[in-house]
Amino acid sequence: MADEPHLGATYNEIHTLIGKAADKIREQFAPDMMVAIGGGGFFPARVMRTFLKDPKSMRNIPIQAIGLSLYESLPTTTAEQQGVEVVKTQWLGADMQALLGHKVLIVDEVDDSGRTLYYAISELKKDVEKALAKLPEEEREAKRPKFAVFVVHNKLKPKWEKLPDDILYFAGAEIPDIWFDYPWEMKDIYAHDATVLSSREAAEATKKS
Repeated sequence: MADEPHLGATYNEIHTLIGKAADKIREQFAPDMMVAIGGGGFFPARVMRTFLKDPKSMRNIPIQAIGLSLYESLPTTTAEQQGVEVVKTQWLGADMQALLGHKVLIVDEVDDSGRTLYYAISELKKDVEKALAKLPEEEREAKRPKFAVFVVHNKLKPKWEKLPDDILYFAGAEIPDIWFDYPWEMKDIYAHDATVLSSREAAEATKKS
């Protein structure tokens, strides 16, 4: 992908983007738990927690983690699965009970094809229903969690599947369907920042010429 056009951002820019999105999320959804989709959702979820911390109690929002792989090459995935099939690499299991009765924000770095988000929501809802079935019937509706989604970036492209209508959707920014280089993927962060800024300056110079 080195010869293809790339977009990118610095840590500081993404930190700021998440902070701006947090204001809207607090106002419209007010989550009291997060589920981070690994590996790209871990950093955004941690930053989001800082901005969503209750200013009065100073309590942090708990973060649960799930591992889903679509594009990554992992020991548990095959070449045929990459980019086609979402594979669970980590799941909540018995911790599914922890979601009951909460407003849960699912966090990932990017909404590309929509496959990963759709799979995560579908599987979480399915397992939540199993957990609810163990409760007395009169308690189930009150304990059914509400879900919303936050992604740092939403790619402007047709999605593989539409998310359910009851899912609130938040994106830090919408971007074209171009590969995005996230700072947490880079070994040399200084080189990454320099590349991002120089590419942006070159693009601005091209527009002016």
